[in-house]
Amino acid sequence: EYIRSYYFNKMEDVRFSSSVGKYVGFTEQGVKNAEYWNKDASLLSGLRAQKETYCQHNIQIWYNNMLTKS
Repeated sequence: EYIRSYYFNKMEDVRFSSSVGKYVGFTEQGVKNAEYWNKDASLLSGLRAQKETYCQHNIQIWYNNMLTKS
């Protein structure tokens, strides 16, 4: 799962989660930002692609490194 969180004053404001597929706001300002960012289809598709390009590409490497250190 790919997660991108934004914090303000040590509180989580907005989060993008690849399992949800969109931004979710946790504060009043975060909800406004999430609504605005969710309207941008190219932004959302780029973030969804991060899971495939970053996470799934590197998961086997990370898994193999964990096994060799245990």
